[in-house]
Amino acid sequence: MIDLGSWNLSIPVGSPPATVETKQLLKGYDGKYFKSGSSSIVFWSPVTGSKTANAIYPRSELRETWSNGELHNWFYPDADNYLNAKLQVNQVPSSGKVVIGQIHAYESTQPLLKVEYQYKNATGSGNIVAKVRFHPNDKKSRVFTVAEDIPLNETFNYIIRLSPGGMLNVTAHNMNWHERISETWQVKPLYFKAGVYTQDNTGYTSEGGKATFFNLDIDHNKT
Repeated sequence: MIDLGSWNLSIPVGSPPATVETKQLLKGYDGKYFKSGSSSIVFWSPVTGSKTANAIYPRSELRETWSNGELHNWFYPDADNYLNAKLQVNQVPSSGKVVIGQIHAYESTQPLLKVEYQYKNATGSGNIVAKVRFHPNDKKSRVFTVAEDIPLNETFNYIIRLSPGGMLNVTAHNMNWHERISETWQVKPLYFKAGVYTQDNTGYTSEGGKATFFNLDIDHNKT
């Protein structure tokens, strides 16, 4: 069972999109865009869903909180920071792209890291890429392929780690990518996100991103 006591949930309905608070998730929240079972949770985000402020794509996505529901933001030098997930991507939009994990920056429209599944019709499988902004002022992310040839509906793991020394690691499908980020990130409050952030906003209501998560753990191991 996935512990939902350290998350809230944004779902792509309403204006602005609705937030399901931590205490509601713990009571066993279930809906069209998020289904929580005894062994897994399912995220669904159609291309026609509503979008959060400053975003151009819809999401059904968890955001890190404290157990009382308050937003949990952290500074990377204070701990060894991990997000560990086991999941399968079940559906992608026409673009083939779904973000499945992030390190975001508080009160910023630009994340430090996006972990994205990119499906290719030609191969019938997808790659996992890391989109990284090494400096908070970077206008564009640099893109790195972490793992390849993961079909839809195949279960795989990813691990995001940001060490106290600023080393960023992304492991997926038993492959690893790592590189050091700029020290200027040290003073920026960060937080983890996970779920389905559909990288498309045109099409039918049946089109979108869908993923099933079997495990989702956050650890901030104090040094």
